[in-house]
Amino acid sequence: MLRPPSAPNLDALNPEATCRVDIEVAYATPAQQWVIPVSVPVGTCVLDAIQQSGILQAAGIIGIESMAVGVFGKSVKDPKTAQLNKGDRIEIYRPLLIDPKTSRKRRAAKAKGAAIKGTTVKQEKAQR
Repeated sequence: MLRPPSAPNLDALNPEATCRVDIEVAYATPAQQWVIPVSVPVGTCVLDAIQQSGILQAAGIIGIESMAVGVFGKSVKDPKTAQLNKGDRIEIYRPLLIDPKTSRKRRAAKAKGAAIKGTTVKQEKAQR
């Protein structure tokens, strides 16, 4: 029984293909989001990949060195040395406008006040 030949490994024929990794760089504002696919050389650090993607210019980001970044939701401590793997998605995080702990306390106090009055928060919002 004859078997068809297996498909050739194109990466083996193109040495440059094995020296690059495909990644994505993502950033979002309340009004718009950007996800830019980039092919970078193996060993590229997170900060270099962000700069190569062009997302800084596209989104008008200034001062990337002081912004928090992560890969798939996990914070990267030092983007200048952290290296990327094939398929990684770099995320650039905006600074928080309100501390989440303070926000939760405000919501809880508001709900408690509404509960004391005998109304729910939803009822109180509907009355406004």
